[in-house]
Amino acid sequence: SDLAEALEKAASALGLRLKVETQGAMGLENTLTARDIAQADWVLIVSDIPIEQQERFVGCRLRQLALESVLLDASGVLKALLRDAAT
Repeated sequence: SDLAEALEKAASALGLRLKVETQGAMGLENTLTARDIAQADWVLIVSDIPIEQQERFVGCRLRQLALESVLLDASGVLKALLRDAAT
């Protein structure tokens, strides 16, 4: 998706590792494993509607954002996460 590509490109430019799970008309794709989730520094949910299986992320550092904010400035969103992580 355009959103996943924008996040992946921004993460690469910042030297970050990123795994993207998508949910949509086709259901879950590239589903994150329990290990992926446990090893994540952050879980970023980019959606304008509730996601499926959100309970998997209980206890994670979680940020939920609107689609538009990430589409407009994926790099800025990731930089803000890094700033938050440093405080």
